[in-house]
Amino acid sequence: MQYCVNPKNGDKLSILGFGAMRLNIDEQSRQKLIAYAVENGVNYFDTAYIYPGSEAALGRALAPGYRPRVKIATKMPHYLVNKYDDFDKIFTTQLQRLRTDYVDYYLFHTLNDAEIWQRLVGMGILKWIEERKKQGSILNIGFSYHGGKEEFINVVDAYDWEFCLIQYNYLDEQRQAGRSGLEYAAAKGLPVMVMEPLRGGWLVDKLPKQARAVWDNAMPQRSPAEWGLRFVWNHPGVMLLLSGMNSLQMLKENIAVADQARAASLSRQELELFDQVKQILDSKNTIPCGGCNYCLPCPQGVDIPTCFSCYNDREIVGKISALRGYIMQTTMKKRSLNASNCTKCGKCEQRCPQNIAIRKELAKVVKALEGFYYRPLSFLLKKIMKL
Repeated sequence: MQYCVNPKNGDKLSILGFGAMRLNIDEQSRQKLIAYAVENGVNYFDTAYIYPGSEAALGRALAPGYRPRVKIATKMPHYLVNKYDDFDKIFTTQLQRLRTDYVDYYLFHTLNDAEIWQRLVGMGILKWIEERKKQGSILNIGFSYHGGKEEFINVVDAYDWEFCLIQYNYLDEQRQAGRSGLEYAAAKGLPVMVMEPLRGGWLVDKLPKQARAVWDNAMPQRSPAEWGLRFVWNHPGVMLLLSGMNSLQMLKENIAVADQARAASLSRQELELFDQVKQILDSKNTIPCGGCNYCLPCPQGVDIPTCFSCYNDREIVGKISALRGYIMQTTMKKRSLNASNCTKCGKCEQRCPQNIAIRKELAKVVKALEGFYYRPLSFLLKKIMKL
C-alpha cells in the first residue's frame, strides 16, 4: 500500500480509502472485509450519517482493536439542522454509532452552495467547530461536494477548510467540481479526496460494448476498474480516493493497483485511450456542451452546464440516475439552479463558443427532468435524507 502525507497535519493516509456507503453485506463478511483492509494497509474509512446502517456497521467492524490504526471520516447532514442544538444531537449519535469519542475527518455532507454554509454560520457553526476541536472530538473539518464548477470555488473560499471530497473520474473530468476545481483546491494547499472514481461501478459493469472493447484491446492489459482508478491517481492533486468495496475480490484488486499506481505515470498513449472511451460516451450526448462555463453567470442562477450534463447522462447512466443527479445538483440548494428558472433572456447564447441554442435545449431539460415525477422524487429524496 502506498501512502501520502497530509500537509495540513502530517497524517500518513493510504491512497486507497474505504468508502463504506455500500457495505450492505452480512455481518461476518463485512467484518472479514474490514479486517483484511486494515491488515493490508487501508487506514482511511469514509461513511455518513445518512448511509443506512453504515456508521454502526463500521463501528462494530473496527471495534476489535482496529480503531487506533485508522482514520474515520463521516459527514453531518446540514439539511437536517434547524437549530444550534441539532449539531450536537447529530454528532453525538454518530459517535455512538461509530463506537468512538472522536472523528478524524468530519465533513458537511453535500455542501453544494456557499449560501448554505452562511446559513450554518448564522446558526453558530463556527463556535461549535471551535468547541469540538478544543475537546478533541473533531480533528479536521471539510466538506463533500456535488454541485457545479463555479459554486465549488465559492465554497472552497468560504472557510479555512482542512480538506474536501469531490466526485472525480475520467467521465466527470469536466463535470461537478471537475479537474479545474480539483486543481484550484490543490493549489490552495487543500487536500483533495475523491469519491466515485468508477461512478459507483458504472465505469466497470455498464460500459457500452464499444467502450469496453477499447479496454479489452489496450496494452498493457488491465481491467476497466484498474484503468479508472489509475486515471484518478494519475492526477498529482489527488490525496486519496474512496472505493466502495463490498467483496474480497474487489478489495484485493484495488489494493494491488494501489501498490503500483503513481501520480503523473500514465503515458501519452495511455491517456489517449481515455480520450477514445470518452468520445464513445460523449457520442451519446444529445447536447454538445463541453462544460466550459462561458455561458455563466445566468441572471436567473441557472447552472446551464450542470443541467446539460444531467440531461446527457440519461443516455449514459439511465433516466433514474440522471434525475437523481439533477435533483442533487440543482434542486437541493439554498437557491434553485434548475433549468425551469430560465426566462429566455438569451445572454448565455451570446457567450457560447459552441453556438448551442441554450434556451431551446434548457426547455428540453425541463421536459425530460422536471416532468410529473420530478416533484415526488425530490420530496422522496429529501424524506430519505431526513430519515
